[in-house]
Amino acid sequence: MMDFTEKKISIIGAARSGLASAEVLTELGADVFLSEISPADKFPEALSLLKKRNIKHEFGGHSKDVFNCQLIVTSPGIPADSDILIQAQANNIKIISELELGYLLCQGKIIAITGSNGKTTTTSLIGEIFRQANISCEVAGNIGKPFVSIARDIKNSGWGIIEVSTFQLEWIDKFKPDIAVVLNITPDHLDRHKTMENYIALKLKIFSNQNSIDKAVLNYDDNHLKKYKPNSEILNFSNHSIIDNGCFIEHGSMYISRYDKKERIIDIKDIGIKGPHNISNACAASACCIAAGIDAEHIAAGLKSFAGVEHRLEKAGKIGTVSFINDSKATNVDAVYWALQSVAPPIVLIAGGRDKGGKFETLNGLVSKHVKDVVLIGEAAEIIASAFKGITKLHYIDSMNEAVKSAYKLATPDGSVLLSPGCASFDMYDNYEQRGEIFKKAVIKLKGEVG
Repeated sequence: MMDFTEKKISIIGAARSGLASAEVLTELGADVFLSEISPADKFPEALSLLKKRNIKHEFGGHSKDVFNCQLIVTSPGIPADSDILIQAQANNIKIISELELGYLLCQGKIIAITGSNGKTTTTSLIGEIFRQANISCEVAGNIGKPFVSIARDIKNSGWGIIEVSTFQLEWIDKFKPDIAVVLNITPDHLDRHKTMENYIALKLKIFSNQNSIDKAVLNYDDNHLKKYKPNSEILNFSNHSIIDNGCFIEHGSMYISRYDKKERIIDIKDIGIKGPHNISNACAASACCIAAGIDAEHIAAGLKSFAGVEHRLEKAGKIGTVSFINDSKATNVDAVYWALQSVAPPIVLIAGGRDKGGKFETLNGLVSKHVKDVVLIGEAAEIIASAFKGITKLHYIDSMNEAVKSAYKLATPDGSVLLSPGCASFDMYDNYEQRGEIFKKAVIKLKGEVG
């Protein structure tokens, strides 16, 4: 493990990963300075902890003190083209992400999962399979718990199962997962990465340091990934094709093919998570676990027991015969595409938030077929409306409480109200979790009102 004793290190950003990095580096004896551009009143808990741990800090802007360091650890929310990081590069200061820092502190093996959609579900599912097999693991990363906060707890015989975003991959250097998974690549975060070429390159950066003894798990059904050849051994997964080395679906069952041996794992109907996208996620998780040496019996047990993750096609209750589904984690258009195929029509869709550059027009066929009304919220309401104009009925609403009420009034008996925003949450909420919680509370409140 790298020695950070007395090293002068600046942390950019006071959200979860920045604060975790500051804590861990302080424990390791580094001289830490945390800088946050937003005012302190937005981070009361962070401010309290920084004072308690006697960590130097500033809020409300970045001073020249940031550059008085040997290393900068940047948070995922800080764009690579931000002034502070451009200045740091001009000063020849090394910049790394919290993901890279976690890697430098970890002695165990690492599985890293990325993709435009399904990361949290697949990461959590892999963790469940590992627990079924009684293998020591820690699940962390973009999923909520920063990797750096648990990296030192992963010993030589253990595994870190890490959800990874392009924001975290921007500033890796030596990061090398033993198994790297890319689930899919569809347009996302183009507001930050500008072009699909940039976005794809960042996703594939997860393989950049792998060698022939490492494993790459790739979606054979994705045109961006089907012919990609990293330096590591490839295990493919597919819902539609027979795979020579990896995981696939055939005649309603999931199979693993490895070293010329084909083995059935489970019937699709017995997998706990439903929908075609989740079958793909289950195949990815199974291929990954086979690569990690887990047998088919334990994989099947994990696939059966895992019921999904919060805020991803989560059942949020029923009012009369109308079902409410919380898919707040659907922060891009492709996630909505899969949601509309997984929820029983007729659907009243609640969509909107901060636009990320997605093309809602690609949903027109599904919206026309499955969606009777769209309730629009947030900054992107007009953008979505222009895509769906003439396809379905549109309603503009100012708050989540009113959106839930309106959607319920518009819903038909035995229909569904689906929150699947297709946008980031930051125009109205701190994160997608808060958006989902407020949706669920609004459903509970409405149920109490209507009886």
